[in-house]
Amino acid sequence: MSQTTATSSQTDSADRMVRLRASMSARARAIEGMIDRLLPRVDGGEARLIDAMRYATLGGGKRLRGYLVAEVASLFKASTEGADRVAASVEMLHAYSLVHDDLPAMDDDDLRRGQPSTHRKFDEATAILAGDALQTMSFDILANPLTHDSADVRINLVRALADASGAAGMVGGQMIDMEGEGRALSLEEVARLHALKTGCLIRYSAEAGAILGQASDDVRKRISAYGRDLGAAFQIADDVLDATASAEELGKTAGKDEAAGKSTYVALLGVDGAAKEARRVAEQAESHIDIFGPEADRLRDLVHYVVERRN
Repeated sequence: MSQTTATSSQTDSADRMVRLRASMSARARAIEGMIDRLLPRVDGGEARLIDAMRYATLGGGKRLRGYLVAEVASLFKASTEGADRVAASVEMLHAYSLVHDDLPAMDDDDLRRGQPSTHRKFDEATAILAGDALQTMSFDILANPLTHDSADVRINLVRALADASGAAGMVGGQMIDMEGEGRALSLEEVARLHALKTGCLIRYSAEAGAILGQASDDVRKRISAYGRDLGAAFQIADDVLDATASAEELGKTAGKDEAAGKSTYVALLGVDGAAKEARRVAEQAESHIDIFGPEADRLRDLVHYVVERRN
């Protein structure tokens, strides 16, 4: 490759990242607006609970999961309103997991997105209740006819999220993570842990867009595989960031995994080896959506974004 060609390629790649970030920012604002609509402030005894729920969900975050829902849904010309509702739902479910993950009984973290964790801003009991309420509300949104006029679509969304977030998914992965503290896990065990704890919800987010768009079973499986591998690449990159980035870059406490004695991709493969593995899995993710044309370019760019990000 000539120097001119290489420079042109780098410029094109940089331009695509700029466009992707702009697209993600616009979608994040739309999701933020939807969450604000779905979680209005109230008076009365539950006002503090709602305030904690709003604090946990509004005002920050990449909205990667919500963005995935909306981008995949757009491939199938699904309703933007419905996609934004599902995006808000998965972001609420994700926020609940973070609120509980930060609790002293779990990862015991005082920072989230550069701000005090929910239990630090309010108190532990309120944070637990806020997480509980966000979890149940995420399913209520999916079951509402405003999300989609087809009951079959709504049931599929509810069931897929339950599978991704429960004992066989995110929560199960959290348990494995806690049980693994202080002991050496194999690479296969670490991969399974993160496939459940982080990957299942990212996989669901992609699949939810296909469900909204009533995609065929074969296409839905391809989208699901894309989401699965994107989630794996995201987590491997996250391990690299935890080992190399500052708390200011991350918006949360850096080096937590090493301090807790957790087995990570970096602990097993080294920083360079983990970065290489993230790129390998990212390429695999892209291969699952090769049936789509240029309209899926943002999904392809998203793969590169998750392994190149600094927070």
